[in-house]
Order: sequence, then C-alpha cells, then structure tokens
Amino acid sequence: MRNKIKLFQYLFLACLFTTKIQAQAVDYKNISSIMDNLVRKDKFSGVVLIAEEGKVKFEKAYGNIDNEKKIPNKINTIFELASVSKQFTAMTIMMLHEKGLLQYDDLVEKYVDIPYKGITIRQLLTHTSGLPDYQEVMDKHWDKTKVANNKDIIEYLFKYTPPALFEPGTQYLYSNTGFVILASITEKVSGTDFISFCNRNIFSKLKMNNTAIRTLEQKAATPNFALGYIYVPERNKYVRADSFPSSNYTIWLGNRKGPGRISSTAQDLLKWDQALYGQLLIKSKTLQEAYTPMTLKDGKISNYGFGWELIPNASKGKIVWHNGDNPGYKTLIMRFVDQHRTLIVLCNNATEEFVHLTNDLRMAISGELDVNMKL
Repeated sequence: MRNKIKLFQYLFLACLFTTKIQAQAVDYKNISSIMDNLVRKDKFSGVVLIAEEGKVKFEKAYGNIDNEKKIPNKINTIFELASVSKQFTAMTIMMLHEKGLLQYDDLVEKYVDIPYKGITIRQLLTHTSGLPDYQEVMDKHWDKTKVANNKDIIEYLFKYTPPALFEPGTQYLYSNTGFVILASITEKVSGTDFISFCNRNIFSKLKMNNTAIRTLEQKAATPNFALGYIYVPERNKYVRADSFPSSNYTIWLGNRKGPGRISSTAQDLLKWDQALYGQLLIKSKTLQEAYTPMTLKDGKISNYGFGWELIPNASKGKIVWHNGDNPGYKTLIMRFVDQHRTLIVLCNNATEEFVHLTNDLRMAISGELDVNMKL
C-alpha cells in the first residue's frame, strides 16, 4: 500500500510539474515593450489581444483608424481580416457536412460546374486542388471599373481556362480560387446566399456583432472601420491602400465571397476562438478533422487542415493559426489549443515587421522555441 501511495504522489507531482511547464506565466511586460518599441518606430498600427482561458490578459490599440483625421484606433476598431476569413468559409462546409448535406470527398462538379474536373471538396479545403489563380485571370482580363463576384470569377475561368497547376491531391499550393469555389458550394447546397448563411449561422449565433462581409460602401459608412495604409518609400510616408485602385484587387474583386472580405474586431475573434472549444457550431469530433494534416497521394504530409495552418510537433501542445494579407492590412489569429491561450493581431499599416512581431509574440506566449513557422 505504501508503495502505491508513493507512486500516486510521484504521478501527481509529475503531472503538476508538467502542467506548470505548459502553463508557464506570460511575460506581459516584455510583450508591452515589444509593442511600444515598434510603435515608436512607426512600425505598427492596430490592435493586439492576448487571452488565457478566454479571459483578456493584454489588449491594446495603437496608431490610427485614419491618419489624415488623426482618429486613433480603439480596441473595438473593425479591421479587414483578409485570409483569416478562410476559417469561416471552411466552417460553413463543416456545418453542411455534419448535417449530411455533403461529403468531403465528393467531387466539386456534383455541386458547382467548373472547367477543372476530378477535384474533391477536401482538396479545396486543404489547398491541394491544383486550381490556377483566379486573380491572375481577372487582373489580366477583367474591366476594373466593375466589381466582380463569384459568378464572374467562375465565368472567366471557363472563358480563359488557364491550365491546372498539378494533379489534384499531389501537392500543397495555397489557393484563393479553391475558397471561392467552396463559398459557391455552400450557396448551392444550403440554398442561401453565402453572406446570409454566415450571418445567421455563425456571426449572429456567436454575438459577433461587429463582424460582417461588407461591401465597399458599407465599409466606408462604418465609422470605426480602420483604413488600410502602405508605406511608400519614395514619399517617406504611409499612403492609403485604396489610393491605387487599379492595383488594389480588393476594390475590383470587392464582391467575391470565400477567400476573404470578412471584417471584424479582436473582441469578436475572441468570441469565435472560444466557441471552438465548445460545440455550439459543430461537434468536437467534426472540428478535429479541421486540425488534421492532409496526406498527399505520395504519402507525404501537408500541414494545412480546413482553413487552419497546423504547426507540427509543437512541444507545448497543439497550435493552429492563420494569417491574412490585403493591401494595407496584415492580420493573424493563433490558438494555443492545449494551453487555452489566444493571440490576435490586427494591423492596418501592413508593417514589414509583422512576421518578426508575431513570431516574438508567439514565443512569449507559448515558450515554444523549436517551431518553424512561415507567415
């Protein structure tokens, strides 16, 4: 009995020690110093939020919504999320899958007619479809005085039909085209406009009251919507990204749905993050498939799930993340799933320091030193 008691005590202390390692304290003074240093150099404008167990531990706004009017960013400022939107598009597909309305290995042509056959929904979700870049087609042929939508994009893929980049399932290559098609599948299967589907089934359900897929006019009419800025060395200043409409695809592709266009706040993204720990949207088993690496046809592993980048072999537990990059904006959400910690960075001056910043913040939050992560 005494040996059993000692064994129990040893196991208890071992578990306690392990827990302390995984949940080591975050040095928020260091994080504050990192941010202040960037702001002093005029290298960051936006909002940073860090939460533990769903509770906000660090939340601060920097820079301006509007540089000309000197309107400062606030913690409830709305930012363009860019490709962080993809995880919401993937969620719509998972919801439909859970209801039995589609299967991941269904062929795309079962739902949406595109000029590329033999591609599955799973391959769209994991960027292994081999679809060509629709933006190249639209940039070359689209009349940029008009605003394109998904129907226009698919029509132009038919009209010009650039060759597929590789056989489906053989490679990973990030594809915005795939997520345009996914949104169109959601519309076909649900019989509902993609924007309405997201509003009703995700944003409203989670009380993400500042989150929406907004038109250009709606963004302009939203007082707390951060303008995007890019640094122009020749002028030695930050210039509004929408000052260059012909090169700003977010303007002439402003009605596309699926790969981007969701705008939100850091606080709303925390609501989204916390909902993923429960089963309000989908079952935990369904969500776990979103965090599962994709096995390619040659047996190699691709570490992109359903709308989430996956960090393999992280010593501090499961880490999933996604970044976004639109003219004037850089964004990131990172979920330290096993540590129940969350990092959200929303930036509206497209700082070139973004990669270094988010890596520094990641290490400060998780203590993870052995992870290779590309942004």
